[in-house]
Amino acid sequence: MSEPVRVQDRVVIVTGAGGGLGRAHALLFAARGAKVVVNDLGGSARGEGANASAADQVVAEIRAAGGIAVASHDSVSEGARIVEQALDSFGRVDVLVNNAGILRDKAFHKMDDSDWAQVCQVHLDGAYQVTRAAWPHLREQNWGRVIFTASTSGIYGNFGQANYGAAKLGLYGLTRTLAIEGRKHGVLANAIAPTGGTRMTEGLMPAQVFERLKPELISPLVVYLGSEQCQDSGELFEVGGGWVGKVRWERSLGVGFDPVEGFTPEQVAQNWERIADFEGALHPRDNLQSLQQMMANLQKYP
Repeated sequence: MSEPVRVQDRVVIVTGAGGGLGRAHALLFAARGAKVVVNDLGGSARGEGANASAADQVVAEIRAAGGIAVASHDSVSEGARIVEQALDSFGRVDVLVNNAGILRDKAFHKMDDSDWAQVCQVHLDGAYQVTRAAWPHLREQNWGRVIFTASTSGIYGNFGQANYGAAKLGLYGLTRTLAIEGRKHGVLANAIAPTGGTRMTEGLMPAQVFERLKPELISPLVVYLGSEQCQDSGELFEVGGGWVGKVRWERSLGVGFDPVEGFTPEQVAQNWERIADFEGALHPRDNLQSLQQMMANLQKYP
């Protein structure tokens, strides 16, 4: 039998935890002995309004089950206040689950500036604000876990979600860099691209599928990523419906042209099949690996 996944007594912040995925994450962390800051502004799926009862109800659920939790009603745009709540209540912060989000779906040619700005503000800037406030504390204690909520809409694109997809893939870029900067301080960062039946996805899929994509089927991965056992960092996982898989970049072997003489658009066209051929594809792990083929090509033409 495998060793139990440990989050006992860890202080965990979950944003957007008043319902859906965040609620499921908070409940499972608390059931495993973590002290949870349940953050939720209580706005609509479009990011409008506020209602303190969402976070309060989840805290009441956790406490009724014998767990430890406090509510935070601040917007992620004021991330420092959320982290202060954790410090004031529990004296530290160990795990941050950036889950808060909204939708403003609209075809790109109909999208206005506010649709773009609001989605990016909550997903990308909001995650930045909370993580930036927590980061010094995680570094100083030489231990921390940060989980970002990306999306398949960012990985693969989705009609009507230019704003959402851009923000969500931006979170993976943030994940990659924080994984590099945090590793020597014991701070790990990973991202998930979840598919769950929540108010944000209701009506976007058949009802019989929606009902089976329970938010609770996402949270076991999140708790693992927030645990001592997890040693991965900078990774991206798709998860939903009881299935978990890791995603990685793939790149063709490419074609090298003479960098001294230069090359023409016609040469690109002539070699297009080879440029786009993924036979024997590479999977660069970092910037150094990504430059290897380019540098090898330069060395061919001294």
